[in-house]
Amino acid sequence: MAEIKFEIAETIAVLSEGSKGWKKELNLISWNGREPKYDIRDWAPDHSKMGKGVTLSEEEVKILVQSLTKGR
Repeated sequence: MAEIKFEIAETIAVLSEGSKGWKKELNLISWNGREPKYDIRDWAPDHSKMGKGVTLSEEEVKILVQSLTKGR
């Protein structure tokens, strides 16, 4: 399996923290040297390990925000 390289360009928010110190974060991350994208996933305290997550483009984030802010 090829090594995945990443760089956290910006931490936007910590959404929650588990009992073992892992945090669910919203970050801008550059994966394998590409343009940074929005990313939501769990991270170990030192960012050495990560859980499964979802990566979103700026357009996808705009649609998500619009969907969440619509009147219910």
